[in-house]
Amino acid sequence: MNQQAEANALPLLNEQQTIERIFQHIDNRTTDLGDTVWQEPVAHYHSQERFDAELLLLRQSPIPFCPSSALPENGSYIARSASGTPLLVARGNDGVVRAFINACRHRGMQVASGQGCQKNFSCPYHAWTYGLDGALKGIPGQAAFPGLDKQEHGLVEVSAQEFGGLVYVQQEGQISDEAFSDKPQFFTPEQVCFDQSEVTDNANWKLITETLLEGYHIKSLHQETFYPFGLDNINVVEVFGANARVIFPFKRIEKLRDLAPEDQKLDGMVTSVYHLFPNASVSLLSKHASLTIMEPLSPTRTRLVSYYVMNTSTDDRPITLEAAQRDVEFVNNAGQVEDRAAACAIQETVSTPANPHLTFGYFEKAIVNFHQQLAQKLS
Repeated sequence: MNQQAEANALPLLNEQQTIERIFQHIDNRTTDLGDTVWQEPVAHYHSQERFDAELLLLRQSPIPFCPSSALPENGSYIARSASGTPLLVARGNDGVVRAFINACRHRGMQVASGQGCQKNFSCPYHAWTYGLDGALKGIPGQAAFPGLDKQEHGLVEVSAQEFGGLVYVQQEGQISDEAFSDKPQFFTPEQVCFDQSEVTDNANWKLITETLLEGYHIKSLHQETFYPFGLDNINVVEVFGANARVIFPFKRIEKLRDLAPEDQKLDGMVTSVYHLFPNASVSLLSKHASLTIMEPLSPTRTRLVSYYVMNTSTDDRPITLEAAQRDVEFVNNAGQVEDRAAACAIQETVSTPANPHLTFGYFEKAIVNFHQQLAQKLS
């Protein structure tokens, strides 16, 4: 997939419109602006009551769990916690992706860990065995459980659907037919998920999310990492429903100035960051794309779970695995480290009397939209 994710009928600028908007901003030294100043109470970054309400909202929302290509064949599975719940997501023999609470129906032991590919799941505690569809297939010494109905003791399933190259999971209730009306299609079937990572930070999940959604800090925070390649506070910022897209241009976009419009391409010229409400982002970069889920662990701790997908090679822009890996290493070991450190530093101040609230201005349009949506859905 190129820098412009397929947007269906979403109200997003197309590639040519985006390029024109970027050059207007460069020439006028402007950026896309919001129209609201938002004050978010600092208690929302450390309150257990607020955290519990947010966690419930996450469990009631369709949230990306992984790229479809992370489950490439029948029997592929990933077991990890999401929104505080151990989940097992697997592609069945029929090719359908299903999600289950990762708990044996005997004594609650998790029946799978990590990821891989296998024909069934055997609980490591007492060897109760489940199929890829969650059905209970075998009980050692079944005579010790008289009257137990296997059909009533399969793994507990939660709602899962694939859309646009992502697997979405909703833990409470069913994913509705309208759930994807405001979601772009990001990945094509031939794109490969080539790596993944997890890191835990001492910061609220919202502070981590906020670092992704504005370019106001590029020059000051990323002086020696992103800023030598990018532009400071020059962004295209669009909100669509509860979601947002923030486009960060590279300085090399100037190479497009003298090209005919039909020859102007965004690939390699910008980074596009999509915020998928509430706690996921998809970043489209030069050689790879990443899905990151900000998994809340407590009011003050977050695990970032990231999956990395190869961009599609073309005749004029071939992409190797090695090049995509270098792309990931630069982002993770440079600018993202600085963003995460900033979030952790802020976390140390939000429980002090320094500020009653954090303030987000016109430059932080996507963050304001995020907090407005969160407040509305929690009200």
